[in-house]
Amino acid sequence: MYLAIEGVIGVGKTSLARLLQPIFQAELLLEVFEENPFLAKFYADRKRYAFQTQIFFLLSRYRQQREAIPSALAHGSLIADYTFDKDALFARLNLEGDELETYSLLHQALGERIPIPDLTLYLRVETDVAMQRIAMRDRAFERNIERGYLEDLNQAYDSFFAHQYSGTVLTIEADALDFVARVEHLAYISNRIRGALGISPFQPELPFRSAGLGGSA
Repeated sequence: MYLAIEGVIGVGKTSLARLLQPIFQAELLLEVFEENPFLAKFYADRKRYAFQTQIFFLLSRYRQQREAIPSALAHGSLIADYTFDKDALFARLNLEGDELETYSLLHQALGERIPIPDLTLYLRVETDVAMQRIAMRDRAFERNIERGYLEDLNQAYDSFFAHQYSGTVLTIEADALDFVARVEHLAYISNRIRGALGISPFQPELPFRSAGLGGSA
């Protein structure tokens, strides 16, 4: 099984990946974003540093996934807290003109060598909820994120998974979920994943689903 988790900044992708690892006895592939030397500058001046930031992320993610995915799947299951396609979503939001064309050609060439997840879990949240979670974790390079940028990113994610992504997607509304603190919320998510992948045992429905914590595939 190769499961990827996606969603807007602050949704909790890495936390969920770590919690699901022992449940599915999988290896972890976590995005390395701290090493990008342009990231803090990008959030301070997006137009000036967008191309450098995107190219660095593209090559870094390609190198990481090209090496890690085949090795992990040769031994068992894998859970990643990002997809390779996610990088192009950010690029279309941040780049334009010749820079976007150059980036797109490179992403297309590299993407042909990257395996597609068996299932991508899309954690969907409202922009204000994402802003609250970003503020709570208080990463220095995220302090300059503007609400408007996050709203645009949220809309880009919705459009991407609704119309452009070629893989299998499981969408879960995560506004009311606290899978870090509440074990039943984590069980709900893992049950939805098992159902989507046909992995037993799973229940058709969990009791608290009627409380407004449902999602859609």
